[in-house]
Amino acid sequence: MVANDDTGPNRRDVLRASGLAGLGGLAGLAGCVSTTDDEATETDTSGGGGGGGGGEDTESDGGSGGGDSGPYTIGMVNSLTGSLSAFGQRNQRGKELALSAVNDVGIGGRDLEIIEEDSQSESQAGVSAAQKLVNQDGVPFVIGAVGSGVSLAIYQSVIQGTDVVQLSQNSTSPDLTDFPGLLRMSPTGSTQSSGLADIISEDGYDSVALAWVNNDYGQGLAEAFRESFDGEIAYDQPHDQGQSSYSSTVSGMANSGADAWLFITYQPEFTTMAQEAYSNGYEAQFYGADSVAGPDVLGNTPEGSLDGMKIVTPSAAIDQDNYQAFASEFESEYGEAPTSWSAFAYDCVVTAALSIATADEFTGAALQETVRDVTRPEGEEVFTFAEAMDVLGDDGTPSDIDYQGVSGPIDFDENGDPVGFLQILTVENHEYSQTGTIEG
Repeated sequence: MVANDDTGPNRRDVLRASGLAGLGGLAGLAGCVSTTDDEATETDTSGGGGGGGGGEDTESDGGSGGGDSGPYTIGMVNSLTGSLSAFGQRNQRGKELALSAVNDVGIGGRDLEIIEEDSQSESQAGVSAAQKLVNQDGVPFVIGAVGSGVSLAIYQSVIQGTDVVQLSQNSTSPDLTDFPGLLRMSPTGSTQSSGLADIISEDGYDSVALAWVNNDYGQGLAEAFRESFDGEIAYDQPHDQGQSSYSSTVSGMANSGADAWLFITYQPEFTTMAQEAYSNGYEAQFYGADSVAGPDVLGNTPEGSLDGMKIVTPSAAIDQDNYQAFASEFESEYGEAPTSWSAFAYDCVVTAALSIATADEFTGAALQETVRDVTRPEGEEVFTFAEAMDVLGDDGTPSDIDYQGVSGPIDFDENGDPVGFLQILTVENHEYSQTGTIEG
């Protein structure tokens, strides 16, 4: 699974080897928990797209937001509060930059508008937010969510059985692959898990202690790791979110006798575990999935306590000009480097806009027909929304373009999963350093 730094002449091959996220502001993502059984009743609106649009307008109070001249309105469920709010903020910033890029050009003379609702990083609140967007606002397209459990709860309780498009900006649980109607921009975590299994084995460890957060995200990645790791899993226990202490988890890992500890959890939970391991004098080689990496983790753990830890996290394509322009604008606007999660959110917005631009009408059913095709390799490669609209002209179709996101090629497969590239981070001198890549 671990790739070397050699690249071939093909641009996509180059991305596979060097599509790396900026290291200035790393953040992870997470899955959440329960679902509800509330069903949504879709309220579609039409109004035609730009490139291939022009359908008859059947405006409702939501969706089109103003007949055939007002903005196209879609929804976004984001983690504005709760345990994933740090990631939600990065999503929000990526969304705003993408909206600016889209509305500088317009979709057939109309703007794109996004109604953003807070999932509170929990499934029930996420379902309520999605119900509001679909039932009250009448949006035909929902970007959401951050947590895997939240995304799945929204799909099963609100989206499934309707024509509304759902595109998750950040969810990585392997379980989402079983729901092909639920698209996602970030790669499946099964690649992370198999990569971690390979790295741990290559580092010479045949026994590992595994701690995982007890929700869809943790369960999915933990199961994928079990299937990939050939050695002994000496400790294999879940833990809940938001506890003030994880001493029982840390002592259990220490008592297992395993010299390698793998954490599939979130930043706040891992930070507490790392602090307690340090204060108790426990020593082990640490490994982690995407959501344990972040500046807050380094800032709240003792200097040097995490040195040598290896983490696998999704990657953006920093070698591409469009990513570099995105990163430059992000740093200029927000004073820090973007994360891959910001790039995924950005690409969700642009993909939604291109789906609208190439649809016959502004309805969920029409957008279902275009959302996958605007990123497929059969079309002409385009790297920005403006470039895509130039190629589409007045009568283009979704198959005319292949949007190459700032996060890299998307190319949704039959399960709604994108092409995935990941990077290996190692903590060195209490900082994250990129030390390898993994191809999904």
